[in-house]
Parts: sequence; structure tokens; C-alpha cells
Amino acid sequence: MSVTNRTDLQLGIVLGEVFIAAAGAALRQVRKAARRNRKSPTAPRRIPGQDTPLWNLVVDDMRIELQAYGAKSRLARFLDVPPQRISDWVAGKRRVPDAETLLRILFWLNERRAGRDPSL
Repeated sequence: MSVTNRTDLQLGIVLGEVFIAAAGAALRQVRKAARRNRKSPTAPRRIPGQDTPLWNLVVDDMRIELQAYGAKSRLARFLDVPPQRISDWVAGKRRVPDAETLLRILFWLNERRAGRDPSL
């Protein structure tokens, strides 16, 4: 192999490494831009307050039914959520249960009004 061919080969290797590095940098920039532009896959969340009057009625009913000792723990086990989550809902913080959990809460409230406790 002559000196010229070796120099051309080395130049080709260097250029290849430069192109690989540039492609890697461009790929990182594209991924970063895609992360910034990615929309959340979840629907916008409702925040409890004046705009959620029906949820406020459910919370009022829950407060009444949760006055008994251990009622919050039993409800948490029935709903399969941590007790703190129920405290968040009742305190009117920034949490609202999902649709399935809300249906289970409404079922629980209905059963409690009928004198039965489905969480036992």
C-alpha cells in the first residue's frame, strides 16, 4: 500500500468519525425537540373547586360518612387506594378520582345510606 492510499484511508476514517459524531449530535437534538413538543397522553385534569359542584356534593356526603372511627381505612381498602388519597379528596386538594373510582365511591355512599357497609 502506498503512502497516498494510507493517507486517503486515514482521511476517510477521520471523516467517517466526524460524520458519525455529527449524526449523533443531530439525533440528540431531534429527540430533545420531540420531548419538548410531546403532548401529554392524558386528558386535562379537573381541579376541585367552584367549577365542580357535583364533586363538591360527593365530598360533603363523604365527610358525613367518614366521621366514624376507621371508616376512612375501610373505604380505602374497598377502593384499593391509600388512605391519604381519600384525605386528599375530602380536603378538596388538587386530586379528583378517576371515573371507575368515583363510581365505586357513589356505590359505597348509596350502600351506606341504605344501612349496609360494602367495605366490611
